[in-house]
Amino acid sequence: MIHPFPAGVRIEEIDTGGATIHTRIGGTGPAVVMLHGFADTGDMWQPLAAALMASRTVVIPDLRGMGLSSQPTGGYDKKTQGVDIARVLDKLGIEKAQLVTHDIGNMVGYAFVAQFPSRVTRWAVLDAPLPGIGPWDEILKSPMLWHFNFRGPDMERLVAGRERIYLDRFWNELSATPSAIDEATRQHYATLYARPGNMHCAFEQFAAFTQDAADNQALTQMGKLAMPVLAMGGDKAFGTAQADVMRFVASDVTAQVIANSGHWLMEEQTEATVAAVSAFLGKS
Repeated sequence: MIHPFPAGVRIEEIDTGGATIHTRIGGTGPAVVMLHGFADTGDMWQPLAAALMASRTVVIPDLRGMGLSSQPTGGYDKKTQGVDIARVLDKLGIEKAQLVTHDIGNMVGYAFVAQFPSRVTRWAVLDAPLPGIGPWDEILKSPMLWHFNFRGPDMERLVAGRERIYLDRFWNELSATPSAIDEATRQHYATLYARPGNMHCAFEQFAAFTQDAADNQALTQMGKLAMPVLAMGGDKAFGTAQADVMRFVASDVTAQVIANSGHWLMEEQTEATVAAVSAFLGKS
């Protein structure tokens, strides 16, 4: 269920030089940045924000071209989007932050952390691979991931006006229990993705994967990340494989598997996911 963010959360439209990033900010204390993925927006993090705001400043952007952020013609490679996140923090006067990411947010998160490693103190990574890292080439062979190459003008015409049908496929097939993504949640995100231009920009996120893979392989040459990383997978999705992937890029990785969950950890197992992330962030 989609709930409003708690009182005290404000919205800023932050110019990063290449995009205007719709960002939610609230709470008090050290900063936590939360990055969403495909079929979600920053709205997915409301339960975690509510749990953390008494002791953390939450910073929750919509990625460029997604949600209510602007729709630039380019810059959907994750390295550029990592710079978006750095500039959001710059505009807010935040030097260091903890990081929580899911899906494409993991990919933007790695590009951000790898370029600005001193700015992230802890990172919780939820259920998605990193382009070009570890078993990426094998992962690409999965028939479940046909959508990585589903893009272009004709594909956009097929999806136009049918965004809900397209998104239902992800919520249904990549979840352990499809009913955990309830009707109100589905309607909320389908409406956002149906905004003119948003599906085009979402497809551009996938179109950049080849460039992202090359960029990530270059970024790994700078050495492994040193900050603690919590690698979380749903037991019906990435499971412990999430930690296996993260050990290619980070030296201090803890694995955690969320029971009775597919890919959509925050929606399928909200309480368990919020508890696990909160406990990990609270260790600092």
